[in-house]
Amino acid sequence: MTERFWETKALKDMSDAEWESLCDGCGRCCMVLLEETTTGRLYETNVACKLFDVARRRCRNYAQRQKLVKDCVKLTPGNAASLAWMPETCAYRRLARGEDLPDWHPLLTGTRRSVEDAGVAVLMAVSERTVNPDDIWDHVSAVRPKPRRRRRLGARRS
Repeated sequence: MTERFWETKALKDMSDAEWESLCDGCGRCCMVLLEETTTGRLYETNVACKLFDVARRRCRNYAQRQKLVKDCVKLTPGNAASLAWMPETCAYRRLARGEDLPDWHPLLTGTRRSVEDAGVAVLMAVSERTVNPDDIWDHVSAVRPKPRRRRRLGARRS
């Protein structure tokens, strides 16, 4: 890869290796978000996708993820800017909006540890395999009233 390729290439022009290297490995896009359908408000949970490996902050079956997880959204250059529920710190989202990488991004620091040091990495989570869907609101980051309807959101890189 060329040095600082993200400053000279559009997302759509990146090689697969360049595209994949943009992922900072925070794991936040693999966490279950709940959306209040009447207001559109999003709620973060500590529940991770069933394929998410918390220790490595990676998908256990990245190649087959969209076949195995029906609501896995494929992140592409075409949708990176429009997925408002993606973390504000996400390199794909930031670059698609014409913003710079955060200064703690591994491509700038040379280490994956910088994501943890910046406080944006998922360090603890429970697998959705172990959570009863009726109890998922108990896993919201702060106590919130339970809306009547909800839908689950999540994303994975292309």
